[in-house]
Parts: sequence; structure tokens; C-alpha cells
Amino acid sequence: MAKKIAVFGSAFNPPSLGHQSILERLSHFDQVLLLPSYAHAWGKNMLDYESRCNMVHAFISDLSLPNLSLSRLEEEIALKDQPVTTYDVLNTLQKIDPEVELTFVIGPDNFLSFSKFYRANEILAKWQVLACPETVPIRSTTIRDNIVKNRPISHLTTPGVVKIIHCERFYAH
Repeated sequence: MAKKIAVFGSAFNPPSLGHQSILERLSHFDQVLLLPSYAHAWGKNMLDYESRCNMVHAFISDLSLPNLSLSRLEEEIALKDQPVTTYDVLNTLQKIDPEVELTFVIGPDNFLSFSKFYRANEILAKWQVLACPETVPIRSTTIRDNIVKNRPISHLTTPGVVKIIHCERFYAH
């Protein structure tokens, strides 16, 4: 039987309990790759890639879900600071293991604009796309806003992510 891998791409700027609410519903996959955006396709302003990867690593440790792993594939295939497309990611993963069954997991915000994705029709033809809304309506934006307004964030993300954000003073300026 083919290995089933879910690919969950996000800015993870920072990881939130909204992300967690999606990941907890993906236990039927052999592996779930958390794929931070290397350079955002639509020019979203984000913390540097390394910092976001460190937060995703802490997030995964906090969640203790055995099928989660951080994927730095976008960094590996990026050309300078050019955005890496979903199509490029899925195509590269399929070349690495032609037998694997890939599912691209998409949040509700991206689902509504999926037709704007590079080669959207080819993605739909070649791979599964799973629209998976958060069951906990907590967004990364809320965490960043709370930090700017000097409000608590421990109820919005996991302890390891909170610790990194506070230690590094992320989003405080």
C-alpha cells in the first residue's frame, strides 16, 4: 500500500492553535509535512525563514502528534528569493518518491483563492486537495496583534512557540 503524505504549507508566522486544530484531524496520514513558506507567493511580510522553522519545530514538539515533521523543501528548491509554488513542491515530492500518495492540505482562506495558484488545474488533476478549515478560529494575525498591543498569547499558540516569541522578542516592534 502506498504511503500517504499530507503537505500542509503555511507562512507559520507564527504557528497557532488554528493550525493545531487542522493538524489534529490529519491522523489518518502516514506523514504530515509542515512546510513553511520560503518566500510568499503573494508577497506576505513574514519573519525570516529560519525563525519560522524554529517555531514550527517547537510547535511540533509541543503537539506530540507522531506523524508530523518539518519540511524545509521550499528552501531546498527555491531560486534566490523567488516564491516556491505548490505545484513545484508537490512535483518535487512526487519525483523523490513516485509511489507516494500526496494530499495538499489547504486552509479556508487559500481554498477560496485556489484558482489563483500556479497551475491549479494540474494540481487538481495530479494530486488530492483537502480543504480543512480550522475548528479553533485562532489566526497568526491575532497572535501578532496581541504582541503589539502587549496582550497575552499563551491561549493562542503552544508553550514552546510562546517561549521563542518572548525570548526573541518577535513581532514586538
